[in-house]
Amino acid sequence: MDESRKLFVGPRLKRLRRERNLSQARMAEELGLSPSYLNLMERNQRPITAQVLIRLAHAYSLDPREFATDDHERTVSELDEVFADPLFRSAPVSRIELRETVESAPTLVDAVNRLYRAYQALRGASEAMTPRLNDRDRAEDAPQDNPVDRVRHLIHEAKNHFPELDEAAESLASDLALTGHEPFYAVSERLHAKHSIRVRIMPVDVMPDSLRRFDHHRRQLLISEMVEPSGRTFQAAYQLAFAEMRETIDALAARLEPEDGPARRLLRVSFGNYFAGALMMPYGRFHAAAEALGYDVEVLGARFGASFEQVAHRLTTLARPGARGIPFFLVRVDSAGNVSKRFSSGRFPFSQFGGTCPLWNLHSTLRTPGQVVTQVIELPDSSRWFSVARSVKRAFTPWGMPDPQFVVGLGCELKYAHRLVYARGLDLSAPDPTPIGINCRLCERVACPQRAAPPLMHALIVDEMKRGVSPFEFDAT
Repeated sequence: MDESRKLFVGPRLKRLRRERNLSQARMAEELGLSPSYLNLMERNQRPITAQVLIRLAHAYSLDPREFATDDHERTVSELDEVFADPLFRSAPVSRIELRETVESAPTLVDAVNRLYRAYQALRGASEAMTPRLNDRDRAEDAPQDNPVDRVRHLIHEAKNHFPELDEAAESLASDLALTGHEPFYAVSERLHAKHSIRVRIMPVDVMPDSLRRFDHHRRQLLISEMVEPSGRTFQAAYQLAFAEMRETIDALAARLEPEDGPARRLLRVSFGNYFAGALMMPYGRFHAAAEALGYDVEVLGARFGASFEQVAHRLTTLARPGARGIPFFLVRVDSAGNVSKRFSSGRFPFSQFGGTCPLWNLHSTLRTPGQVVTQVIELPDSSRWFSVARSVKRAFTPWGMPDPQFVVGLGCELKYAHRLVYARGLDLSAPDPTPIGINCRLCERVACPQRAAPPLMHALIVDEMKRGVSPFEFDAT
């Protein structure tokens, strides 16, 4: 193995061994190694070799590329955000210390993140009871609701890929295809024939505030006429997930979230949605089509009867060993910059507790409805990403009612961009990236005209005789 490519994966190797309840001697025997050599690898005193990666893959049904992927920088960025809180200003923690902690104590890092999320939720509840008088930018400072944030974290840790649901959905999709009916009719017929559930499209005056409702006593699934065709198929498929996959969904949710509560219920909803998307876009056919079409989201939507957002979401789940797609991230924001959805099968460092950078062209997309826009962005760590964004609507809207719109951003590391139809004709060897930050309170870029808040880890400089490009100047040392 090339010297510059040595991989030290001690903490992950140790975690894998403990998850399998194996002693060092037992794992060493299964991998054909000496216990002393395994011990050295777990202590990061020896790199893992290609041969050992292959043995790990065979012994424990792992994809060696996934095991060798370095997620440390993403985790370090998450911790960096935690310790940027003013709570820790008197005791700053260096990035070197954070990196060492991530490498040596990943379970402790997870515990710190969970504790901080609980603190944020408690602080948010306190501020809701006693509002401050100063102006708080919601997109920057609003604490996340703990169950929602917990579910996002669990799905992110699983890289948004759940094989049990994919395999079951793929098998069921094959059965439905044999009927020869279009997807919505086929799913509705399955619900009626096998589960005595009738699907009905209801007038908006009957369901003014709901898009979907299951009437358990009458065994009816009611879907509003305001839901577009792809959404109707999705809602029917969601109901089918709980009719046929309830035990699997319950077991998966309980495994990820042992405590019964809002987080586990939200997980079940997420898994129902995952199954619905997988049923509409079966893994094998969808992955093959995505590769053949250069990941053209709109063409994929036309082929599988899905919306732009449904396709974009599905693209973040393609992590099957031997049939992997590009590791995409997805983010959905509203016109105020609030993040309402985020998924990643890669290492994009989402902000855990704030909005997104205004220099990212996600926000300008709302001015050009339905138009796909692209951008090469560069984060403060010099990593470069290719971004595709488009505005979306979730349902039809009656005249006179608010017309909520969102932007869906889909992106990947720049090294994958050559596989995308959206990058054709671009010189990816010499891009002109837009420098962005994670969000203002974590960004250390100076002289940014879009800055909404000073960075938390630097002292603010106030000069009464000077007005710079940025409304906030700070000591960048």
